[in-house]
Amino acid sequence: MSTKKPAVVACPQCGKEVLWNKEVSPFRPFCSERCKLIDLGQWASESYAVPVEEQSADKLTDDDPTNGSYQA
Repeated sequence: MSTKKPAVVACPQCGKEVLWNKEVSPFRPFCSERCKLIDLGQWASESYAVPVEEQSADKLTDDDPTNGSYQA
C-alpha cells in the first residue's frame, strides 16, 4: 500500500518550499507567520488589488445595489 506524499508549494512571499501539511506547516501556503503577516500588510496597505472592470452607467440596473437606488 502506497502513501501519498504531501504536495510541496512555494511560499507566495519568499519562494521557500513549503510542505502542504497542517501539522508541519501551520501557516501554509506561507512558510512562516512572518511571511503571512507581510502578505497581510501588503493587502492592508493596498499594495495588492483585485482587478475589476468598470461599469458604465447604462449597464447599471434599478436592482443593482451599486447604483444607489436599490430597494430592499
